[in-house]
This record gives sequence, C-alpha cells and structure tokens, in this order.
Amino acid sequence: MLICENMIDSTFFKDKKVAFHTLGCKLNFVETSYIGKLLLDNGFKKAKSNEVADVCVVNTCSVTEVADRKGRQAIKQMINKNPGAFVIVTGCYAQLKPEEISQIEGVDLILGSQQKFDIISHLAGLEKRKQALVLSSNRSEIKMFFPTCTRGDRTRYFLKVQDGCDYFCSYCTIPIARGRSRNATVDDTVRQAKMAAINGAKEIVITGVNIGDFGKTTGETFLDLIKALDMVDGIQRYRISSLEPDLLTDEIIAYTTNSTKFVPHFHIPLQSGNDEILSLMKRRYNRALFADKVCQIKSLMPNAFIGVDVIVGMNGETLDRFEDSVCFLDSLDISQLHVFSYSERPNTQALQIGMEVSPVEKKRRSEVLHLLSEQKRLKFYGEQQGATMDVLWEEKRSGDYMHGFTANYVRVQRPYSKMLVNQITPVKLGDYNNDKSALMAVVGQ
Repeated sequence: MLICENMIDSTFFKDKKVAFHTLGCKLNFVETSYIGKLLLDNGFKKAKSNEVADVCVVNTCSVTEVADRKGRQAIKQMINKNPGAFVIVTGCYAQLKPEEISQIEGVDLILGSQQKFDIISHLAGLEKRKQALVLSSNRSEIKMFFPTCTRGDRTRYFLKVQDGCDYFCSYCTIPIARGRSRNATVDDTVRQAKMAAINGAKEIVITGVNIGDFGKTTGETFLDLIKALDMVDGIQRYRISSLEPDLLTDEIIAYTTNSTKFVPHFHIPLQSGNDEILSLMKRRYNRALFADKVCQIKSLMPNAFIGVDVIVGMNGETLDRFEDSVCFLDSLDISQLHVFSYSERPNTQALQIGMEVSPVEKKRRSEVLHLLSEQKRLKFYGEQQGATMDVLWEEKRSGDYMHGFTANYVRVQRPYSKMLVNQITPVKLGDYNNDKSALMAVVGQ
C-alpha cells in the first residue's frame, strides 16, 4: 500500500471531524471502514449525527443509473448538511464519471479506484477549491490491493479478499471501475482474520468483487483460502458472500459441508433463468449448471440458505424469455431473490442488443420476482420454526428489540439485551414477528 504519510503533517488533522456516507455493495462499506480507520489514525474524529463535519467522504456506487442519481443526491446532502466542509468523493461513480461529479458545486476532491486508499497524502491543508481536483487512473493502471477486515458500525466483520473482475459481462461496468482481478496471498489475508479475532470478532463475511477468482495473482485458490481461514482460532463463523456458480466448485461445497465454521449460507448470482439471456449477458454458465449447484448444496446441507441475484428487463428479454426465467426460478429450492432492474451503462456490450424493455414492464417484472422472493423466504423461515439454533446478536437496536442471524441466515428477533450483543446463544425459533421480517426467539422458558 502506498501512503505517503511523510508528506503530510497529520497534527493538522487533530480533532478535525469527519463524516462518511456509503452507497452500494458490502465491499464499499468495507472500504469506507478502512478509509475511516486511516483518517482516525491520523487525528480525525468521527462526527456525531448532530455535528457539522470538517471533512466529508462519500463512497459511491455506479451499478445502475439509479445508483448514479443516489450518489449525486448524497453528495449534495452532505454539502448542505456540512457547510464549508472539505468534500471528497470516491467509489465506482467517481472512477467512471469524475467530470460529472466535478460539476457539483462544493466538491473538492475526487479520488479514483487507485487513489482512494492513499487519501491521507491528498488532503494537504483541507482548503476549499473553486474547482474539484480529479485524481484517477485508467483501468489498466488500477493495481493496488490489500486485504482488510473491518466491521464499521456492524457486529459482523467483513474480510476483503479480492478486488476487480475479469469477466466483462455485457451489462456490467465493474471491470472498468475496479480494474482486473487481484488479491493478496493466503497468508496475508489470514493475518487480517487473526487480527479480527483478537479484536473480538465472532463472525466474518468473506467479500470481494469476484471472490471465487481469489488466487489468480498469487498462484493460489479460493479453496486454499477457506481451508486456511478455517484454522484461525477465535472465529466461530465464516459466511461466504457472492460466489459465481462456475467458480463454486464441488470441492468448495464439500469442504464447507464438513467445516464447523463455514455456515450453510450461499449467495450465488444467477442473473437470468433463461439460457438465451445468459448468453446475451455473456455469463459463463447455463441454468443447468446453476440448478446442479443448488441440488448439490441442498443434498448435503438441507437447511442451507441460498440467495440468488437476478436482473430483470435486460435488453433482449422478451416476455417469453422472462416467463421461462420465472418458471425456472420457481422450480429451484432457494431461499431468497435479490432483484435488480437492468440499467444501461456506458461502454457496455449490452447497448448493442436490441429489444429494449420499457420502464413500466421492467417494474412489473420486478414486482413478479419480488413476490416470488417473499414466498421463497417465508417458506424457508417456516421450515425452521420450532428448531433450536445458535444466533449471533447484532449491536443495532430497533426500539425495544434486537436482531440476530442463525448460521443459515434466518433473521431472529427478541427483546433487547445489551449483554447479548456480539454473543452467540442457542435460541428456539418461534412464530413470525409482526411484519414477518424475522422469527421471534422463544424466551423465558
């Protein structure tokens, strides 16, 4: 990591207040947490919700046009809430469209994907600028990577094991925004998990852009990594985030089945249940392979939670293709869908595909899949009722209640108890809560 701290007198930052706003994926939250640690280690203090910050950092997403719009809104809100603050924008939107962001009055510094973790060296005297300074690199120059394991304001820790992507799916700008796939060594990554364990971590979520690609730059594999993580003392749970179906090997499934630490929870992006659309998307598998992976998991881990990403309204998605996709999704023994409406992204191959889907029809199709998702989730939760399972209780309080998750990702609710925060306790799962977002813990018996 290249941080030119010797060029900056960090005593200038002492007691300066900094505020953060993060949009997008779990990886963005991990990276914001790391940037926050850099700033706090150099004298900054995190601004309270009722305080005006001296420095604002907005970490953006650009996966859809909606994400771009939310990014612009978040930047303007930060500026209005913190008059006179030095405003920094980073993330995928900053990498892809820095000129667009630079037109927002009040933005001082825009950091691309290669520059965001070198933030300290770019702060200088925190003097407001009439025109935002843009510091970014071309995709081929984005090579910086380091593992990090942080929790931010959450109870679970998130371990960044990989960044970038070499897949170039036709609808996606991530390879442009984050560069090629890269990672640190297994040993360096495991070291982060050990430090988290020392800091009290009970559960770690393994995250990245395309984590199944881990090892490409070091001659190792994702299986090597999870075997090594399994040996870390103190960590009781590992949860694997999004893993491409073609990279979810039989060996990974078998290993996690027999592990006492890797939980029965999989997040597998499908994107479409129609093979013609998968081909247009330039995905590296067909639905038969995906179905086989689901069957393998369920045969070995019947109570496994399986979340699935789906995109609706992709160019070329005729009504027949959509309905075929819905039928396939309905047939799968999965637990939840994460539904995204297709959004045209500049410089992507999907723009060359005809047969656009209208916004009204995209909305309708999204509603169909959201309904199917809720049916799947409620069915899965219902199958767990009456069982006794270990729950890791989260720090965040919701009125008189707190929430936690079982190993197989059932959300559980109970009356708040500060003593239970970051503790794993056995709980009998009862009925749904009022909005059916969780199962109630049976307490007092």
